[in-house]
Amino acid sequence: MKNIAILCSGGDVSGMNPALKRFVEYAKEKRLTPFFIYDGYEGLIDNNIKEATYSDVSGIITRGGTKIGSARSKRFMQSKFRAIAKKNLDALNIDMLLVLGGDGTFKGLHTFYKEHKVKFCAIPSTIDNDINGTDYCLGVDTALNVIKTSVDSIRDTASSFSRAFVIETMGRDCGYLALITHLTSGSELCLIPEIEYELSSYAKEFKSQIKNGRRYFISIISEGIKQSAQEVAEWFEKDVGIEARVVILGHVQRGGNPSVKDRLMAYTFVTNAIDALLRGNEKSVICHDNFGFNFKSIEEVTGSKKVLDKKLLSYL
Repeated sequence: MKNIAILCSGGDVSGMNPALKRFVEYAKEKRLTPFFIYDGYEGLIDNNIKEATYSDVSGIITRGGTKIGSARSKRFMQSKFRAIAKKNLDALNIDMLLVLGGDGTFKGLHTFYKEHKVKFCAIPSTIDNDINGTDYCLGVDTALNVIKTSVDSIRDTASSFSRAFVIETMGRDCGYLALITHLTSGSELCLIPEIEYELSSYAKEFKSQIKNGRRYFISIISEGIKQSAQEVAEWFEKDVGIEARVVILGHVQRGGNPSVKDRLMAYTFVTNAIDALLRGNEKSVICHDNFGFNFKSIEEVTGSKKVLDKKLLSYL
């Protein structure tokens, strides 16, 4: 029997635990011995690697986060620690890896492969949805549903007090979460890093809307824009003339019971990833778009910045 391991790196997402469950079950179905690497690349360096059993994944499909932990490893950026990681894999005869993470995780994995030729398949797993080459990353649907619930609740108090609310989503330099939330929440303003804007251009229209009966505003902004949420709120008060409040959603967006879509995506991501490794696909990222699942080289995925759908951007 061959040995295969899985690790989670970078920010956790809802969907990782369903992925771990499918990993153990499908690996055993394929007569592979599954191993968990705990705490990401840090655990790989520290040899925190254990054979996984059915009991390890019992009851975890409903839980957000990741049972095996995650981390951002500065040590893994150094070749001497990557060499230690390789020795730990060799000692357990593990020659195949599934890696769940985002762009930084994949860049480290690429370097690891170039140095030590450890076969891998990477699964895009970040609520930012900022991985080049894939339209969907694990965890995004759950995050969007968490945001939806929050925005819907905030709307209740916004309408009651005739206020503007500035709601900040995660995303780093990618405005995907803010854009999709804006299009599906009926908010009046959306600011994302991908589109240049001047707040002054909205003032006249918003004042006109107030005169014509608008009692409140919902503004969705991405954390990567040029102004802070507090600055946008101050603009609402000074230039538009409406009391404003700020809500930073923060890390609540990462957690929560995984949605049906993320459970299904976890199942199919992992199944296809293991099949690809068994077919001899050694250094790929499994991606998903309108044509279904496909595989791209790690070089293609990490070599360019993600560009949001132009049609969706045109709606702003």
